[in-house]
Parts: sequence; C-alpha cells; structure tokens
Amino acid sequence: MDDQQLLRYSRHILLDEIDIEGQSRLLAAHALVIGAGGLGSPAAMYLASAGVGRITLVDHDTVDLTNLQRQIMHTTARVGRPKVESGREALAQINPGIEVTALAERVDGERLLELVRTADVVLDCSDNFATRHAVNHACVEAGVPLVSGAAIRFDGQVSVFDSRRDEAPCYACLFPPEREFEEVQCSVMGVFSPLVGIIGTMQAAEAIKLVAGIGRSLAGRLLILDAREMEWTSISVARDRNCPVCAKRHA
Repeated sequence: MDDQQLLRYSRHILLDEIDIEGQSRLLAAHALVIGAGGLGSPAAMYLASAGVGRITLVDHDTVDLTNLQRQIMHTTARVGRPKVESGREALAQINPGIEVTALAERVDGERLLELVRTADVVLDCSDNFATRHAVNHACVEAGVPLVSGAAIRFDGQVSVFDSRRDEAPCYACLFPPEREFEEVQCSVMGVFSPLVGIIGTMQAAEAIKLVAGIGRSLAGRLLILDAREMEWTSISVARDRNCPVCAKRHA
C-alpha cells in the first residue's frame, strides 16, 4: 500500500482483526455483485469504500424514477441510463483507486459460472428466485462463498452460503428448487426504503469478513428482520444431505 492508501484505510488498519494484512486482502479481492438496485447499491458502495480492489456489477436494467426511493447508488440525473453504468460512476466517486466493471446483461448458465469463477466472493442482490438459484448453483460449482440478501415490504433476510465448508448449507438446502415459493416484487408489494440499506450493508459486512478472514460468518444461519418492530430472528440452517445442488460436491 502507498501512503494515500494507508491514510484512506487507516481506520480499518487500526482494527487488530483487519490490520494491514486484512486490508491488503481486500485490495487484492474481486467481488461479484449480482444486481445494482436496492440491495446492490449499499452493498457495492460499502465494498468500494472499504477498498475491495475489483468489483463487478451485473444488472440488465436501467435506472427508473421509481428506483430512487431506495436505490441510493443512482441519481435523478442518471434516470434512463443502465444501472451498472450509473453504479460504476458512483463507485468511482467514492473510491477512484479501485477497478469497477459494469456488465449490462442478464447472466446465467456458463456465462454466470465463468464470472463466478473469477470472484473471491459473490453477493446476490437480485430480486427473484430463478436468479438466486442460478447464482447459488454457480457458486457451489465454483466453490465460491455466496452472500445472499432479500427484502420486500418490511421484511428482510440475509445469510451466507459457503460451499467450501462441508457442513455449510447452500441456498437450495434452504429453498429447494423443486418447491414453489410465492414470487413477490416490490413494484407490486412495495418496500420500506431503509430496509434494503440495512440488508445490503449487512451483505457488504459479511463479504468483507469473508475476504479479510475475520469473525464468524452467517454460514448456517439465516437472519430475518421485521423492520416494523425492528426485531431480528436467527434461524439455524442445516445442510440437506440430499440437496440436488450441493450433495455431489460434498460426497
């Protein structure tokens, strides 16, 4: 690190758990953020401010006026532009010393797996089960830890799915792909603006911990937030030995 980096990240370096070694890991890391909306905005902004050296934003959508109530990475002036381009501009203003790649595309299959394999950590900030399952499958296949978040109305949840650990469940262990879950969109149901900030920020925190190698991750635990009462519930999640996604990896 040069003198400017030592100054920029000094408050991290002062933490014994991070120090120069942990900050160096962050600077050398690559985070893949799927979704540049409500969750992806705070997640990516904190990754950038913390000094994660490479961030790839993936989102096929454009900035809409209705996004601005909660998607804090975007501005009124950037309505109509691709979200990833708007995000790249915002992150460059926060920290010009990092590399941000903007992919305005819908990724799945081999393309998604290719991207996941380049990452040290993946943050799923999408808003639908199909994408979440696709991202989970790629992370299991590549052996890359996944930080997953979701938010709708006043309800949020966050967890880590780390297939590098034999005892850790994957997303499909918790939400089996063959089961039908109600798909709800904030465009229909609404979402409490600060909720996505809380969940997205926690995703960034878990990703930073994973990269820096500090603390205990949320692997094996699902945190659920009722923002009306501001009450957290922690649920233990066990690995499904017959999971169609991760069972073969741990066989």
